[in-house]
Amino acid sequence: TAVGAGTGALIGKHMDNVKAKAAAELENAKVEEVTDANGLKAVKVTFDSGLLFSTGSAVLANKSKADLNDFANMLKNDVDLAVDVQGYTDNQGWKNSTAAQSAQKNLELSQKRAESVKNYLTAQGVSSYQFNNVTGYGEANPVADNSTAAGMQENRRVEIYLYASEKMIEKANNGELN
Repeated sequence: TAVGAGTGALIGKHMDNVKAKAAAELENAKVEEVTDANGLKAVKVTFDSGLLFSTGSAVLANKSKADLNDFANMLKNDVDLAVDVQGYTDNQGWKNSTAAQSAQKNLELSQKRAESVKNYLTAQGVSSYQFNNVTGYGEANPVADNSTAAGMQENRRVEIYLYASEKMIEKANNGELN
């Protein structure tokens, strides 16, 4: 969809509000402004996988469900947000596995974690139509040094990107976006 300056400004203002709301309501997440593929403002929410999952598991920890419930409520109130969920792991190997086998297991684990977050959010009433991409990246794209325990913990994460859906862009083009 073509996006003019006025449309971009409306979406930017809307995404500023999304960012502020996420920052205020999500205690255990890092909230940042990013730019989407269309050059528009978007919001990145990063949940520490250590808060969401036990080591080596894709089952959501009970303590994280309150955070995800707050997040689900936010998404349900803004149905024109598009959502991508990305899962990551550290590069720690798996017992009795080669490096290549461990990398594959980490990739599979990160995919399961991303899907687990999406499935939980949809179970809380978020429309499955809001989710565009749910992808595991395993060890790829580390944000910290995997040679330290603190770095590995930072690399075990789930990132959620909130950006303008086609419907939001259409609303902004028509001057109907709040």
